[in-house]
Amino acid sequence: MSGRGRTRLPGGWLAWLLIPAGLLLFAAGNAHLVYVAFQSQPDCVAHVKDAGDGGGYRAAKSAC
Repeated sequence: MSGRGRTRLPGGWLAWLLIPAGLLLFAAGNAHLVYVAFQSQPDCVAHVKDAGDGGGYRAAKSAC
């Protein structure tokens, strides 16, 4: 009777390889999204400047 042994799952080393790889891929994807968000600055587009100009959409605070 051997009560000390643990049953090892086959391929247990694979989990120790895939979990960090998945976390690294997730972090790299998020870093890329943050990079693209800061690098892409859209140009100014034509929009209604005053509230009384026909009721169209207008910017809350125009940067142009």
